[in-house]
Amino acid sequence: MPIKEKLKHIIIESLDLQGVTPDQIKNDDLLFGDKFGLDSIDAVEIVFQVEQHFGVKIRDMKEGRPALQSINALAEFIEARR
Repeated sequence: MPIKEKLKHIIIESLDLQGVTPDQIKNDDLLFGDKFGLDSIDAVEIVFQVEQHFGVKIRDMKEGRPALQSINALAEFIEARR
């Protein structure tokens, strides 16, 4: 499964996003904000899931904030550190 699709599935499952399907998450959608209603607790869970599934650590908010903007940004972050 391509990394972007895997990320969508991980986010939906780990954050229990009811009624959201992977094709409803566009690669350039902002993950945090009104569309999905994600917050800082969700960010912590995404950081944990990225480490568990991809072996890539997001060490702090300076590194994490740009990486967690969108599926595209997160995939680029992971690919650059694998």
